[in-house]
Amino acid sequence: MMVFAFYLFALSAIAGGLFTVVSRNPVHSVLWLILAFLSSAGLFVLMGAEFVAMLLIIVYVGAVAVLFLFVVMMLDVDFAELKAEMASYMPLALLIGLVLLMQLAMAFGVWEASELAASQMAAPMPADMHNTQALGMILYDQYFLLFQLAGLILLVAMIGAIVLTLRHRADVKRQDVVAQMMRDPATAMELRDVKPGQGL
Repeated sequence: MMVFAFYLFALSAIAGGLFTVVSRNPVHSVLWLILAFLSSAGLFVLMGAEFVAMLLIIVYVGAVAVLFLFVVMMLDVDFAELKAEMASYMPLALLIGLVLLMQLAMAFGVWEASELAASQMAAPMPADMHNTQALGMILYDQYFLLFQLAGLILLVAMIGAIVLTLRHRADVKRQDVVAQMMRDPATAMELRDVKPGQGL
């Protein structure tokens, strides 16, 4: 059953990645990408990394892929024009891809796994502790300061992106909350006695 599940998830992940690239409809590409993410999560579950699998589903499928889907469906983008412009860069892209494949072939051609690699790939974990609990102990106990520093770096990057993209335009009406709260009802309203048959 484990072997069958592995081949099922592996083939669906490969098919999802392939159809993500070759699909002509961008919405279909995003849906195939979601299938590739779910299949990869299944492979992580088979490896015993349930936390990474759930993280992949929550972050990539629940946030990133759904955001891609909404952007693709809501923006009126002329993909035919974009593909026509991309066709002019196809020879350069093929050359770069060929160079990358040659570099990978050269790297993996001389690759030799060490005998101690299998024992050093994973952190030591007690037998009575689940891998998600062990990961939490490592992150929030042993590497707590580094984890908080990483969060601060992401916070600074987010604030920097907001500051760089925030533009104040003079022709846009903005809400002044302080002026609305401090207004005087006596000066903000005017009562008029309109007689029958008389307009304002």
